[in-house]
Amino acid sequence: MTRIVRTVAELREQVRAWKAAGEQVGLIPTMGALHEGHLSLVRLAQTKVKRTVASVFVNPKQFAPHEDFDAYPRGEARDAELLESAGCDLLFAPNAAEMYPQGFSTTINLTGVSEPLEGAARPQFFGGVATVVTKLLIQAQPDIAVFGEKDYQQLQVIRRVTRDLDLPVEIVGAPTARAEDGLALSSRNAYLSAQERAAAVALPDAMKAAIAAVQAGERIETAEAAGKAALAAAGFRQVDYFDFRDADDLSRLGPDALNGAKARLLAAAWLGKTRLIDNMGA
Repeated sequence: MTRIVRTVAELREQVRAWKAAGEQVGLIPTMGALHEGHLSLVRLAQTKVKRTVASVFVNPKQFAPHEDFDAYPRGEARDAELLESAGCDLLFAPNAAEMYPQGFSTTINLTGVSEPLEGAARPQFFGGVATVVTKLLIQAQPDIAVFGEKDYQQLQVIRRVTRDLDLPVEIVGAPTARAEDGLALSSRNAYLSAQERAAAVALPDAMKAAIAAVQAGERIETAEAAGKAALAAAGFRQVDYFDFRDADDLSRLGPDALNGAKARLLAAAWLGKTRLIDNMGA
C-alpha cells in the first residue's frame, strides 16, 4: 500500500530506513492531477531502483499572478489511488508551509538553457521549478529522479542545476506519453472542451510534418512558418513558439537544413484558454 507522508522529517526517516536496508530510491516529482504519463515515470523508476517516492505539490513559485495556480487541477485521493495501482511505495504530499516556511527567502536562478522558449514566455517559471526541485532532491535524497521529456526544457534545466550544484542524483528522462491520436498527455488537457480536444491533435501533427520537411532538406524557418500556419488553421489562437533548437542547450539553430545537428522541435500554443506544450526529437 502506498504510504502518505506530509513532512520532510517523515520522508527522510523512511528513505533512511530503505537505504539502511541497501535499497535504492527513486523520486518522481509531480504537481498532482496524475495521469498515465506520470504512472509511466513510476514504472520506469521501478526498473532501476527498489523503492519509489512520488511527490505531489502544486508549486506556487512557478506561477505568475495571472496564471492558473488556483484553478490548477487537484485531487489527492485519486492521485493516491493511481500511485497505489502503479505500486509506488510512498507519496510525499507537503503543504506550502512545509515547503516554504515563514521567512523563506532563497531562490535558485540560472541562465542559458532557462532563458528562451518557456523562459521568455514565463519569466518566473524556471526559478520556481529549480528552487522546488532542488529542495525535493535534498529532502528525499534519492539515487535517481525521473522527469518526463514532455517538459523537455524543464528536464534540461534540472540537469543543469544538478550538474552545477553537484547534487548526488542521476536525472532520468522518460519518453513522452501520448494518447492514441498523438497528443501528449498533460494535466491541462482536462481544460479542453470536446471540440478543442479534437482540434488539439493538430499540434503533434504539425510538429511531425515540420520535422519530416526539415529532414527532407527544407529550410528550418520555412518549416517553422508552415507549422505555425497549420496551427492557426486548426483553431489555435496564439503560438508562443514553434522552434527547432539545439537538443542540449536549446540555442537557436541556423535557418537552413539541420546538416547533422542534434535538434529538438519545441512548441507551445494556445487552444481556447488552454496552453499546450510539446516537443519531438528531430
